[in-house]
Amino acid sequence: MVKKINIKNLIFYIIAFAIIPLIIAIGILFLPQKNYAVISFCIAILCNIPFLLNFEKSKTNTRELVLISVMVVLTVVSRLIFSPIPSFKPITAMVIITGVAFGAKAGYITGAMSALLSDIFFGQGPWTPFQMLIWGIIGFFAGLLFCNKKIRLWQIIIYGIFSGIVFSLVMDIWTVLAMDNSFTFLRYGEVLLASIPFMAIYAVSNLIFILLLTKPFMKKLLRIKDKFGVFGKN
Repeated sequence: MVKKINIKNLIFYIIAFAIIPLIIAIGILFLPQKNYAVISFCIAILCNIPFLLNFEKSKTNTRELVLISVMVVLTVVSRLIFSPIPSFKPITAMVIITGVAFGAKAGYITGAMSALLSDIFFGQGPWTPFQMLIWGIIGFFAGLLFCNKKIRLWQIIIYGIFSGIVFSLVMDIWTVLAMDNSFTFLRYGEVLLASIPFMAIYAVSNLIFILLLTKPFMKKLLRIKDKFGVFGKN
């Protein structure tokens, strides 16, 4: 028996994995860097459309909106607290935890919006859309792989380490583009070699913060989820 297609989920996938990357590509190719804020603003609107499509005047959806907002605020604050330490931030761990607890959509929105809002303090730039995309995707796959499933901490740790590596790989694409205004694999390889220490810091910081934060946060978030009956479907 063929499953009925969930139109709202389909819209989410198209926006997250087709339209948003396309907007970033258009921004790189056709817009001057001073217009990076336009791209970030468009992504911010687009990544919230799937959630708004589900939003109705009901207690359940209102609670989901509030909980996502709370996780975004906590994630932004966690990044600010560790601002004196370069590359050593809990933001990826917080995004992963949100995805694991609340699902793929909540993880994506938390990742994208946390990048946008925290960069208000760290500095907005042409790198912001890349951060929004990659942290959104990290949160999405955390929910897809782990939400509502029997998991062990070591599995999330492995995913966190992998996410730190992927984050660095994606951000190095922007680095190459910023240097040459074009992309070559030779220059990308050179940038990757130079960024290995930062990649290692990303991965290690994810490991540490996932170890410290997963159990206490998951216990509280899952209790809230069960109590109020929210985020039932991913």
